[in-house]
Amino acid sequence: MNTHTLVNTFEHIFGEGGDIRTFFAPGRINLIGEHTDYNGGYVFPASISFGTYAVARKRDDNVLRFYSMNFEDLGIITSSLADLSYNKADNWANYPKGMTEAFNTHGYTVDSGFDVLYFGNIPNGAGLSSSASIEIATGVLLETLFNLTIDRVEMVKLGQYVENHYIGVNSGIMDQFAIGMGKDKHAILLDCHTLDYEYAPVELGEYVIMIMNTNKRRELADSKYNERRSECESALKDLQKELDINSLGDLSVEDFDEYKHLISDETKQKRARHAVYENARTKEAFTKLHDKDLVAFGQLLNDSHTSLRDDYEVTGLELDTLQEAAVQQKGVLGARMTGAGFGGCAIALVEKAEVDAFKQNVEKMHTDKIGYAPTFYEATIGDGAKAL
Repeated sequence: MNTHTLVNTFEHIFGEGGDIRTFFAPGRINLIGEHTDYNGGYVFPASISFGTYAVARKRDDNVLRFYSMNFEDLGIITSSLADLSYNKADNWANYPKGMTEAFNTHGYTVDSGFDVLYFGNIPNGAGLSSSASIEIATGVLLETLFNLTIDRVEMVKLGQYVENHYIGVNSGIMDQFAIGMGKDKHAILLDCHTLDYEYAPVELGEYVIMIMNTNKRRELADSKYNERRSECESALKDLQKELDINSLGDLSVEDFDEYKHLISDETKQKRARHAVYENARTKEAFTKLHDKDLVAFGQLLNDSHTSLRDDYEVTGLELDTLQEAAVQQKGVLGARMTGAGFGGCAIALVEKAEVDAFKQNVEKMHTDKIGYAPTFYEATIGDGAKAL
């Protein structure tokens, strides 16, 4: 979507005049490191070329007006600086409202209203993090419109704060971090516990990252997500009877294998094993990408999926069908589900020359088994959120 079209649409909805500014925040994929974030481990995300555009203009009163080209039937949603509390009727606009409130309550003063139009080209329900993309797009527009000085990591934390305390979703910081701190042609190895991070160049040569959307909405994800979280917390408590650790992310694979008998429940032991082993895989993946060892990197993707399927049990028939179909294709180095699971997306590392055959074959295998087709997107890794 070009910005010219967006500005024209903005003027059509909100009227002409004033200083109209345009912003973009990407979506993200997580290359590896799934369900490790809330277990104090590492994740390895990258910002992608799909994302959320925002076009905004300050007002000289306290009124906030929100419009999304993705939810045109909801029209303009109006709010006020005087009352930024969560309101179910405001639907998607609670995300930008929440960011505005978070800025104001954390010492970054938004002292007048604004009009804003959003357009997102992140596939809906794909698990590429459209909510965090809206939050950080809003953060960047507030920073610019109101001449605020805010450290980018602080903005990222405010995005997570909105998700946890305003929206009420108990999620980690990875999404906002990848979107706020993304860097063109790089992925970020992020320690979710300390927020220490390192960039790794993503130089794929003759390969591309294919995003494969199951097109199954993730109805289950939230309830199972909270269940997995509490299973891991319970496993951690068992381990803490003898070990001085703060999170499962503190354990090496060797430590875990030595002390796993402390976890009384077999299911919880499997959950913890995934968290510990996945954390080790994620650190190894960082090294393999640095060394441009794509074959080893691809194998880690496969191992990650197996662990998410067998130990963490968050994949489901659709994602397993996609992953199994993908790894059988010529020119594929590896594939795994990405995101919370139970639908959403998987990624595969595919040789460019084989992309067309890959799509055709995987689509057929998925459709034959599931009854409907997946959708494919080529992921280009781009910059983090910014004013355009």
